[in-house]
Amino acid sequence: MKALLPLVMMLVISLGWAADVPTLADDPTRPPEGVVGADGSLQGNGTVGLTSVMLPRKGGRAAAVIDGQVVPLGGTVRDAKLVSITEGSVVLESGSGKERLFLTPEVEKKTSVTKAAQRRQKE
Repeated sequence: MKALLPLVMMLVISLGWAADVPTLADDPTRPPEGVVGADGSLQGNGTVGLTSVMLPRKGGRAAAVIDGQVVPLGGTVRDAKLVSITEGSVVLESGSGKERLFLTPEVEKKTSVTKAAQRRQKE
């Protein structure tokens, strides 16, 4: 009986730890509901937008993740050609014109210039 007690205690403790493991639904990097279903497939109209850009260091090809698919520079998505990739945006060109997609569309980036920097530019 004494040998059985440690085994039972280990079983109870391990079951308690297993209950504390978060489920996939608790993943903070998971897109919001309505965009991606429980199985990971796109929901709704299928447009998610720009979620990542990949800029190579040397010799590689730049690419972007748009609407859940990896699109290399010059590739096609949404019936448009990917013509430009920068750190925070991409440009798609189609027959109806150009469309710029931003990684963080709700964030407005402003440049702050110090007085010392302005003096250096004048010199």
